[in-house]
Amino acid sequence: MADAPRLPSFNRVLALRLGAVLLLVGLLLWGAWVSRELARPREQIVTVRLAETIARFVDAEARAQKDPQEGQARTLAYLKAAEAAVKDMGTGGRVVLVAEAVLAGEVPDATPELERRIAARLAAEMQ
Repeated sequence: MADAPRLPSFNRVLALRLGAVLLLVGLLLWGAWVSRELARPREQIVTVRLAETIARFVDAEARAQKDPQEGQARTLAYLKAAEAAVKDMGTGGRVVLVAEAVLAGEVPDATPELERRIAARLAAEMQ
């Protein structure tokens, strides 16, 4: 009777070394991913010059010399729009600091964005 062909024997040492190499590569990839996730900032911090923005509006209203009650209504609408704009800016992991209240160092100034948002809200309310 003819002998059946022999299958190569299982090399346990080679399998362990291969498993160790695969485990090491996996750990290195996981470590790189964790490092990238920890290094990436989760939030953006910006400042706005809110008091300055409101003061400019109030000064413009005072110089307009229109009906005081209309001016008061416009100022109230402006304040509500400013509050809502700051609240909207502070979504999605973004932190909005009022520049007059903090020493923020080299934090980006988002006052122009705030003014655009306020103007857009006031325009939407007028329609």
